[in-house]
Amino acid sequence: MRFGLQLGYWGAQPPTNARELVVAAEEVGFDAVFTAESWGSDAFTPLAWWGAGTSRVRLGTSVVQLSARTPTATAMAALTLDHLSGGRHILGLGVSGPQVVEGWYGQPFAKPLQRTREYVSIIRQVLAREGKVTNDGPNFPLPFNGPGATGLGKPLKSITHPLRSDLPIWLGAEGPKNISLTAEIADGWLAIYYTPRLAGMYNEWLDEGFARAGARRSRADFEIAATAQVILTDDPKTELDRLRPIMALYIGGMGAEELNFHAQVYRRMGYGDQVDEITQLFRAGRKEEAAAAVPDELILDTTIIGDEAHVREQLKVWENAGVTMLLVGVRDTAQLARLAPLVQS
Repeated sequence: MRFGLQLGYWGAQPPTNARELVVAAEEVGFDAVFTAESWGSDAFTPLAWWGAGTSRVRLGTSVVQLSARTPTATAMAALTLDHLSGGRHILGLGVSGPQVVEGWYGQPFAKPLQRTREYVSIIRQVLAREGKVTNDGPNFPLPFNGPGATGLGKPLKSITHPLRSDLPIWLGAEGPKNISLTAEIADGWLAIYYTPRLAGMYNEWLDEGFARAGARRSRADFEIAATAQVILTDDPKTELDRLRPIMALYIGGMGAEELNFHAQVYRRMGYGDQVDEITQLFRAGRKEEAAAAVPDELILDTTIIGDEAHVREQLKVWENAGVTMLLVGVRDTAQLARLAPLVQS
């Protein structure tokens, strides 16, 4: 099992030590570095800027939001970054949620699975460069001949030859249908809030996708990259208390109350009553109480926290569950140095 550095997206200001972390991660032996986007910073620009100081580590997006760009625009960014990095780019995509898609990008959220299938198909056409890119699907018609069209649009083929026609595309997915689609059309799964305890359930969803006609990969060559906090400490309680407000935000306050994909993940884990309580408190503005309502076991289901012996034991559990890469967030180079023996073992 390899390690990836998850830099995420920016808060109110850019991080001050990201370049230092990226360079150190490569030196320590991390396999990849990932950036994200929400409704502030974008994912491609920081990856290109900080990645310029590296030579080996793979550079991935986790994730680029589908509605932020047309499929061809995303393909252009991906093939450009792949050239600049010498073939080290991983294109991670995700649908986001209706509040962001409709409220920030001004696009409809309906039929996310259909949109994802079309989007990936168009990107693969661009990267293959075997012919002019066309799509007759309802979401991203190429050429466009809908209302307001001039009728002058014509199919085009990328001027720039992609460095790799098989540039890896990974999908962020949380629900069963989306995970099955990921196994069918993608090269890897970006799993958020993954728990090894439910590996059997995830494998059923993945196997459904692998079994479909025309599936791109099999389990043997498919990557599962799970995001997880990995914290070496002799004081787990302090770290659990630090994470409680973050979990309360994602479970109780992220997305619309009636459609919060993160909350649905934890419901599938068996925390339905806790999710209801956290959501009720958070939406009522009682955020400290919402954080206090997050139980230890809910956090520990999707994180690895403890002394070195415990962390090593848990890493093996995650690897045996099928995880091929662990995406970890690191706050500073000191924390990264503490993880170095685990990465190198």
